[in-house]
Amino acid sequence: MLAKAKLLLLLPLLTAAVSASAQEFGGNPPSIKWNQVNTKQAKVIFPAGMDSAGRRVADIISRMNGFIQPTIGPKQKQVSILLQNQNTISNAYVGLAPFRSEFYLTPDQNSFELGSLSWVDQLAIHEYRHVQQYNNFNVGLSRVFSTLFGQSGQAFGNELSIPNWFFEGDAVYNETLVSKQGRGRIPYFFNGYRALWAAGKDYSYMKLRNGSYKDYTPDHYPLGYMLVSYGREKYGNDFWKNVTHDAAAFYSPVYPFQHSLKKYAGVSFKDFRNDAFNSFNKQFKDKQEVTSNKNQHFIADQEYPAFVNDETIVYQKTTYKKRPAFILRTGTEEKVIRLRDISIDDYFSYNAGKIVYATYNADKRWGYQTYSDLRVLDVNTGKQNVLTHRTRYFSPDISADGEKIVTVDQSITGKSTLHILDASDGKLLTIVPNTNEVVYTYPKFYKENLLIAAIREKSGAMALALINSQTGVITKLVTGSIIGFPQVKDNTVYFTAATDRERLYAYEIENSKLFMLNTDAQNEGIGNYQPTVSGHQLAWTSFTAYGYRLHQIEKSELTRTEIPGNIIGQLSDFGITSLDNNPASDVLAKVNDDALPITKYSKAHGLFNFHSLLPSFDDPNYTFSLEGQNVLNTFQTSLLFNYNRDEGYKQFGAVGIYGGLYPYLIGAVNYTVDRKGYYSKTNSNIYWNEIEGRIGGKVPFNYINGTHVTSYSLETDVVYNRTTFQQAYRTLFADRAYTYLSNTATFSNRVGQARQNIYPKFAQTLTVNYKSTVAGSDAQQLLISGGLYFPGLMVNHSLIITGAYQEKNRNSVISFSNNFPFSRGYTAENLYRLQKIGVNYHFPIAYPDAGVANTVYLNRLRGNLFYDYTHANDFYVNGSDFKADFKTIGAELYFDTKWFNQTPITFGIRYSYLLDRDLFGGTGNDRIELIIPLTFF
Repeated sequence: MLAKAKLLLLLPLLTAAVSASAQEFGGNPPSIKWNQVNTKQAKVIFPAGMDSAGRRVADIISRMNGFIQPTIGPKQKQVSILLQNQNTISNAYVGLAPFRSEFYLTPDQNSFELGSLSWVDQLAIHEYRHVQQYNNFNVGLSRVFSTLFGQSGQAFGNELSIPNWFFEGDAVYNETLVSKQGRGRIPYFFNGYRALWAAGKDYSYMKLRNGSYKDYTPDHYPLGYMLVSYGREKYGNDFWKNVTHDAAAFYSPVYPFQHSLKKYAGVSFKDFRNDAFNSFNKQFKDKQEVTSNKNQHFIADQEYPAFVNDETIVYQKTTYKKRPAFILRTGTEEKVIRLRDISIDDYFSYNAGKIVYATYNADKRWGYQTYSDLRVLDVNTGKQNVLTHRTRYFSPDISADGEKIVTVDQSITGKSTLHILDASDGKLLTIVPNTNEVVYTYPKFYKENLLIAAIREKSGAMALALINSQTGVITKLVTGSIIGFPQVKDNTVYFTAATDRERLYAYEIENSKLFMLNTDAQNEGIGNYQPTVSGHQLAWTSFTAYGYRLHQIEKSELTRTEIPGNIIGQLSDFGITSLDNNPASDVLAKVNDDALPITKYSKAHGLFNFHSLLPSFDDPNYTFSLEGQNVLNTFQTSLLFNYNRDEGYKQFGAVGIYGGLYPYLIGAVNYTVDRKGYYSKTNSNIYWNEIEGRIGGKVPFNYINGTHVTSYSLETDVVYNRTTFQQAYRTLFADRAYTYLSNTATFSNRVGQARQNIYPKFAQTLTVNYKSTVAGSDAQQLLISGGLYFPGLMVNHSLIITGAYQEKNRNSVISFSNNFPFSRGYTAENLYRLQKIGVNYHFPIAYPDAGVANTVYLNRLRGNLFYDYTHANDFYVNGSDFKADFKTIGAELYFDTKWFNQTPITFGIRYSYLLDRDLFGGTGNDRIELIIPLTFF
């Protein structure tokens, strides 16, 4: 029994290893034409008109590859890289199943987070390192998994053997090595660990790896960089190549990575990790926090403060229990103005009683077409206006009189411009010329026809700049590596800049003088960000182990140090000298933009691209499928075997879905053995085999409406079915063929969730499926199911009411597949009419933050009390009515876990007490079941 439970839990890891990189299917409209640059290392595919970006990525990879390849391994396989310019999210990935990469080309406004390098350059130098990793990790037992399960098998083997912190830490080291920037030189990147060390938080390695619902923990990127860079510094450039090769090959079947590291480092992984942490902690030398409560959990993030007056301040507040909200604080009293609409980042601007901020939106059909639209919120009334639609606006600022807004427009061509809008209706008033081809960040109004902004140049250098809004002429006021969060007050600009740490600065425009603000005496946090000023007050945020904390002092209490030349110092390598004594050091500066040949990329290329054999458990269906997907992600194919637990049938099939047109086009063929149905005239089940062909269309729609996400889809399929009754039933029924329509509509609507919320506070789901024959027979089946989600008695509790209704025609030998959610604990049967209502009350029990042997970690233990009531109607042989109730009460215990320190899996145990007799199987009233991984929404 233990072995079986283990198998049920481990097999979904194979699916999880693949699904983590899954992206928008059919997300681009058919009007986009694709071109390509084809080199030995990469096939770079991009929309027509993005030639410079496509060539630049190919140039960087070609130039960089030979310098960095020796430190990871010699194997090389060409990867397809898709450049996506339609969305507004700054991200990228390299994934297996299929082996491909996508770059999302909109740069982030926050230069402290990812750096100020050209965004295309940053993506190329980071993501291609992942390509080299996957190319060289297909060895040993990982290769055996790859042979058995395809690319998903390699992903499975690599996830079991190599921690995700190495993948990302090694890639961050590469971006820091081949450029003069990279996150390894940005102090903001290390804030999480610095804050924990300063607060004396000695969390276990498993807690740092797996996160927590109650305490702040950094993600795996800085952890990875510290360990990877320390290993390179102490043991040389070949160290990680040797460690990862042996680990991916599973030279040690138990803890392969840790054993491999000990082999080449000569110390245990625990000692290695502690040495690396100590090495970096000594570099930072942060002030130790003084607190009376060392067990304090995460409190809240307080971000982007803005003064209303000397006594009142507005900011955004986010907790683990509640969604982001705008807060007005006077003294110690907080007032919620309004919840923030769904947004990409937390930035906002305040002036004249109004808040302006950017929200995230998306095209209802094309998932890659996303937008950043502006909202204006009245602080006094809490009323909000939608200012723009389907725009790409970022970091807006509202003028002192509340009449105008200046914002960054980041177009799909990659060009950054400043737009000035009417704050009342969003009308475009001025487009500021950008002849220097800089990237604007955080623009601010200064004087008539003058703006202030932090700008990024192509080289990655930054400046605080004065911009003439009529001519576009840029005057650099301050230069430095990373500059951001400017705030203008009278003739002074307050801002944050980075050297070995982030500090606050003030630049007096008329005097052309730069000062560093000495805030260390007033600040126990890490870094200084988002300054704001009133007549007499200065406020800013810093990072702590309990969230971003707001600091507020009298300006007169600050001392200032003048900085000569208006030049802010360079970034630090934090003691990693190997970054500067390597043939690959700053190789990015040596990349030439060659005129590589560009050719058209056919949308029909590689449509049938089978890559993986996948298990999928979605009770009552248990499936093994051979999966395929083309590079453009417009055509998915599947060859499958499925076992249905409800009916006991076995199914063999093939499915193809094309998503490159407005409706998905769906085609499938299945052969099913041992279908069964209840036949009332004999009061027994009958069995038959089926062959079924299907062709249809589906249109998915998605909406983001403020704080809500709404999705629905409409699907119609024409299905041909030929039924062959098994030998024992051929005297009762003749074989037959029939054609039917299957029409399905789905709907879901939900509000956002805070970290600790088990389910949304409010949500609704509905699925309607109607099947009706049109030729060869007469049969119908209607299934309606849905759920309503409500808040519970406490903040993280959820009350969920579910319902379902299914009806089919009387005494038909045609029995459509049964997906009715029967009362838990009973043996399900497909009867004439079924009605169900269920009540669920979900609640957290504990947040253990504990694990076992670096294998399984328990983040949260939660429960559910439930009641199910199903009423069934059918007919006896004599024509009299059959009626029965199937009522259940019970409890479910769920374990929210992480396996192997990175793969989230939720499983549970269900106890059901049957209040009625199980008429179709089983005896007794007590039932215990294992709940295998579930997916909601």
